[in-house]
Amino acid sequence: MSVPYIILLVAEAVLGLFMVVLILLHAPKGEGMGGIGAGATMFSAKRGAEGGLDRLTWIVVLLFMAVCMVLGFGIVK
Repeated sequence: MSVPYIILLVAEAVLGLFMVVLILLHAPKGEGMGGIGAGATMFSAKRGAEGGLDRLTWIVVLLFMAVCMVLGFGIVK
């Protein structure tokens, strides 16, 4: 195993854990069964921190996918 391969493996693990944490930080989008009778807030606009959290989550997901593809296709060995 080469040094770049090990670095990418560590980056993949760190990005994976960071992605899980970011996803768990998101607020629930709907009210579940409780939103049937009342107006659900599911379609409200995103504001401030939630929009930034969404953007950061997408960046981490895309980086994770890129590292997975590099490792999966054997570009770095």
